[in-house]
Amino acid sequence: MLKTAAAVARLGTESAFEVLARAKQLEAQGHDIINLGIGQPDFQTPEHIVEAAAKALRDGHHGYTPANGILELREAVAEDLEMRLRVSVDPASVVVVPGGKVTMFFAVLMFGEPGAEILYPNPGFPIYESVINFSGATAVPIPLREDSGFAFSAEEVLGLITPQTRLIILNSPANPTGGVTPRAEVDRLVEGLSAYPDVAILSDEIYSQMLYDGREHVSLLQYPEIRDRLIMLDGWSKTYAMTGWRLGFAVWPKALVETATRLAINCHSCVNAAAQHAGIAALRGPQDAVAEMMVAFDMRRRLIHRALNGIPGISCIEPAGAFYAFPNISGTGIPAKALEVELLEKAGVATIAGTSFGSHGEGFLRLSYANSQDNIKAALGRIADYLAERQVRSA
Repeated sequence: MLKTAAAVARLGTESAFEVLARAKQLEAQGHDIINLGIGQPDFQTPEHIVEAAAKALRDGHHGYTPANGILELREAVAEDLEMRLRVSVDPASVVVVPGGKVTMFFAVLMFGEPGAEILYPNPGFPIYESVINFSGATAVPIPLREDSGFAFSAEEVLGLITPQTRLIILNSPANPTGGVTPRAEVDRLVEGLSAYPDVAILSDEIYSQMLYDGREHVSLLQYPEIRDRLIMLDGWSKTYAMTGWRLGFAVWPKALVETATRLAINCHSCVNAAAQHAGIAALRGPQDAVAEMMVAFDMRRRLIHRALNGIPGISCIEPAGAFYAFPNISGTGIPAKALEVELLEKAGVATIAGTSFGSHGEGFLRLSYANSQDNIKAALGRIADYLAERQVRSA
């Protein structure tokens, strides 16, 4: 029998892809499945972005690029951040990578080892905890609670820091909850972090342009006092409907740029050249498609919020950002994973159990509203009917 390294056994997974695979399997068997599980926009990448990639290929951009990304793309990132966030970023601090997960992996590998502790959101994107465990570090959950809109508490985060803490991972707007942490809470956290100058911060801001009701995006890049230990993660996947292009970036502290670049060289050499030219077009081209997408998401958000709260046993706070609803299902009396399986197998609706995002996700489901209004209505109708029939059967 082959003997693999112990670290491999500590790797978790991302349940959304497992549910997607099962949903596809059921569809192949003739079942009608509505997928509210996978977290990707259901829109096409805007045409001018696609054309930029095609032109790059026609123009002969077929070879390797610098490991940290082509200069024009890094300059475009810096321009965009200055315009949106009013922060100055040196293009030399930008490292372009094939998707947001790569930055997570690099950051955790830099700071995670046996004896170290890394704080992460729970419920949160499952790869955080998975990679922390893989590194040998201890994963310390930052509980996110419904009664605070799933925003982190600065006081609680600061209270979890110990002499072993190396890295804190934060995410706002958040997956899976749709929670957004207000500026006042971020201010308190940054002020408190002055007492812990040796603790690094990874701020996952991949949903930075997906906010509702006039909310502002509070980027940790806007706090100069922590810039020397801040890694800010963002990318093109969500904002520009480019999930399959695998294109992301991070702004690194100057002291870590060389290490991040060396990891890139060892890991993936460089990012696909044509995709990088598409990334330039996305940032410097028209933003109409982004605005149109957000109008559609907002309509879907209101629809799914209203429909969920009309189902007995389910309640849901209104999502503040991203494109996820995170309803409380405790009133159904069904554990999250069991309900996920039942809804897929018996009602034909793919959802994700809250426990797929950490132990604090018990009692919740994640529903992505990156689907049409008709499909959302149909899916919520199926869920309501299934739960009503189930209650009758168990009576």
